[in-house]
Amino acid sequence: MDDSIQRALRRGHTIDITTTGRRSGKARRIELVFHNIDGRIVISGSPSSRKRGWIWNLEADPHLTFHLKRSVRADLPATARVITDEAERGELAEWIVANAWPNQDVAAMTRHSPFIEVTIDRAATGDLAGSAALDRV
Repeated sequence: MDDSIQRALRRGHTIDITTTGRRSGKARRIELVFHNIDGRIVISGSPSSRKRGWIWNLEADPHLTFHLKRSVRADLPATARVITDEAERGELAEWIVANAWPNQDVAAMTRHSPFIEVTIDRAATGDLAGSAALDRV
């Protein structure tokens, strides 16, 4: 994988993802934020009691395209894992509040924020070595 892509993945920022609509089968693109938490690529969002459509889509089909769109532009095939374990969600919420979004509430994020771990498909990006979330970027 290109060094500029790896550098971009080391720090969180705004990205787009494209999922496949669970009912329509059509490509659905949305702007989100990711964080690099100890080498893990994690997409999160503000707390909401309503499950977002893009999460329904990823539960139906975990394949997505992860679009870098700032100084580095790349469309990276990837796989998502929806994080449902409450202890893991709590750890991620604590990190995000401490390091990125200090105005958020850890308990509210743990209960109601989306948390998705993304694994970039290295084989599709030209790197034949396996990917464990980019070997912890």
